Formats: sequence, structure tokens, C-alpha cells
Amino acid sequence: MHGPALSGWLLMVLCGLTGAYCLLRTRSGTERERGAARSEALMGFGMAAMAVPAALFTPPRWTWAVYAVVFGASSLRALTRVRGGGHHPHHLVGSLAMLYMAVVMVQGAAHTVAGAHSGHGAGPAGGVPVLTGALLAYYALYALRSAGHLVPAPAPVAVADGGTVGVVAWGARPELALGCRLTMAMAMFTMLLIL
Repeated sequence: MHGPALSGWLLMVLCGLTGAYCLLRTRSGTERERGAARSEALMGFGMAAMAVPAALFTPPRWTWAVYAVVFGASSLRALTRVRGGGHHPHHLVGSLAMLYMAVVMVQGAAHTVAGAHSGHGAGPAGGVPVLTGALLAYYALYALRSAGHLVPAPAPVAVADGGTVGVVAWGARPELALGCRLTMAMAMFTMLLIL
């Protein structure tokens, strides 16, 4: 990404932690919830890797093509599941946004190399302004809507046969899953801004 190094570090850590929590969520819930958690973990780790500051590591040009393939496949998978409702439409938008950013980075890397060879020193392209603006609007509205739903709910308590009260696992807390999605929406908004 092309932002300040501090933004890259913060995004990398935030998205990496979010991806790790999403992996934790894959251990509990229904198959549908575990599938959503796997999609969100992929998104979190992909965003973390994309946000690595250039001062730490500059990925080779082919890395962005790999991103495009991975998130293109993720988009196709999400597209086949959109009719199921739930968070699949949001996952589709997220996968398409990651695909879009990867394509912009591929073009930017090619443009930079071409500029260096021609002596112009051209910088990377910033993407299609209308599409970037539409994605920014989507993630801003999604974050605002999600934040409004982020009121802590009382944790459901299960009573075991022996009469003892059980504790709900961290991966099964719906407000934490919503917080995870909110965090990634805000991170995606930031990444699109510094694209």
C-alpha cells in the first residue's frame, strides 16, 4: 500500500489480529458460521499482508498477481453462496474489493517498471476513482451500520446436567464476530483511501 509507514504497521497488526480471531471462530458454531469465519480469516490475513509497510518488505511484482488469483477465486466462491443470505453478499464485496486493489497494485507495479525503463519515474495508478469512491461509500455505511449494532448482548449461559453454569467460548460470541467485521470494514476503508 502507498500510505505512511505508521498506517501500514497499524493496519498490518490490526488485520492480522482480526484474522487470528476469525481462525479461532472456525472452531465453534454451525458449518455456515465456520465457513463465514474462514472467509473472514482469509480477508484479515490478506489485508494484513497487503498492508505490510514497504520499509519492512517490498513484495515482488508477481505477488499482486497471486493476490488477484486468490481473491478472484474467493469472489467466485462468495458469488455462488450469495443466494444463501447471511454475510455472503458482504464477503462478495470484500473479495471483489481485494481483487480490485490487487489489480491496481499489479498495474501500478507494471507502470512503475515501465516508467523506470523509460526514465519518467511514473508512480503507481490509484485505481478507478468512481469504483474506489463506491467502495469507500459501501465500507463507510457498513461500518456505521455495524457500529450501531455493536451493543454488548448478555452472553447466553448454558446449564450443564450437573447444574453448573458454563461459559460461552470466545469464538461463539456474536458481538465479537460483529466487532471483527467492523474492524475489517474500517481497515478496508483505510486501505482504499491510501490506494
